[in-house]
Amino acid sequence: MISISLASDVPIHDQLVAEIRRLIAAGTIAAGDELPPVRQLAADLGINLNTVARAYRDLTDAGLLSSSRGRGTVVMSGTERPTGEPAQVRRRIESSISSALSDAKLAGLSRDQTRDLINTMMARLWGPSCEEGASP
Repeated sequence: MISISLASDVPIHDQLVAEIRRLIAAGTIAAGDELPPVRQLAADLGINLNTVARAYRDLTDAGLLSSSRGRGTVVMSGTERPTGEPAQVRRRIESSISSALSDAKLAGLSRDQTRDLINTMMARLWGPSCEEGASP
């Protein structure tokens, strides 16, 4: 379920946080679901357990997970706890989207291919009603 690429230029911690966030956003894992223990996930992925612990801690700080001794790590919410002003959150999201669009252009994808990719990914997260012109 949780996967990362050891060959990627993206730091493992960032990949792990992004992957868990993606799984929560997609509904693959939902509130109440347990995540693997830190040691188990680290062993399964072949990474340092401190990396997993830090990723879980970051997601706990964001209000997405809850970790407790004996209970493990559980998904708490499908919505992140607000951090900062709405304008700051919007700038963070715009920065991520800008980076992804730059990657698409540098990879040689056309506008239409990029739009199709975005629409496909939006449909995975918000459902098939997220066609052009429809509100999520």
